[in-house]
Amino acid sequence: MRQIVLDTETTGLETSQGHRIIEIGCVELVNRRLTGQHYHQYINPEREIDQGAIEVHGITNEFLADKPLFAQVAEDFLEFVSGAELVIHNAPFDVGFINAELERLADSASNINGLCSVVDTLVLARKKHPGQRNNLDALCARYMVDNSQRDLHGALLDAEILADVYLAMTGGQTTFQLGSGNDGDNESGGEGAAPRRLEAGRPALKVIRASDAELAAHQANLDGIAKASGGRVLWRELESSS
Repeated sequence: MRQIVLDTETTGLETSQGHRIIEIGCVELVNRRLTGQHYHQYINPEREIDQGAIEVHGITNEFLADKPLFAQVAEDFLEFVSGAELVIHNAPFDVGFINAELERLADSASNINGLCSVVDTLVLARKKHPGQRNNLDALCARYMVDNSQRDLHGALLDAEILADVYLAMTGGQTTFQLGSGNDGDNESGGEGAAPRRLEAGRPALKVIRASDAELAAHQANLDGIAKASGGRVLWRELESSS
C-alpha cells in the first residue's frame, strides 16, 4: 500500500482569482511506514504573492524568481504521486490548486483524482474529535507530534508532520524506515530548499530506566504467569535467547 502525504503552499486562497501553487511537498508511506522518499519543489507562479500569504509561509516573489514553472516540473510530480493514495489535510484546497495547474497543461491529465485516491485528514479528525479544533497544530498537540520547527508553514515540513499525525491518529507505525538500500529521494527543490525535518533529526527521546522496585515487581509478575502457565513464560524465553 503506497500513500503520499502531500501539502502545498500558494500565492493566495482562491484559484478563481488566478492564484497559483508555489511549493509542493510530499513524503512517501509504504505499508504505513515512512520510507524516506520524498518530492519537494518550489515553483515560479508567474504572478505576485499576496502579502497575507507571505506572512503565512514566508516565501517571497524574489525567492521564486529563478524557480521552474509548474509545466516544467509537472511530469516528475505526477510520476511520483501516480497510483498512490494521497493523504492531505483539508484536501479540497490542495486538490483544487493541483487540478487548476493541470488544467493549464494541454498535454497532461486534467484531474489528479483520475490518478490518485484521496484521504482528507481534516475529515478524519472531525469524525474522531467533533467540536474540537482540528488544524494541524491542534492535532500535533493532541497526538504529541513534535512541531517545534514549524514557525512558518512549509509544504515539505508540513507533509512530514502530517504523516506523523496521520499515523498516530489512525493507530499506525511512525518509525522512519532505515536501511532500504536506496539513497534516492526524488527531491528537486535545489539549493535554498527548506531543510527536511527527518534529515535534521528530531529531539532525542528521553530514556527512563526502570527502578529496582519496578524490576522486582516485573519479576514477581512473571513468576505469577509461570505458575499459571505451567512454567512457560515467553518473555523469559526471549530474554534467555537474546
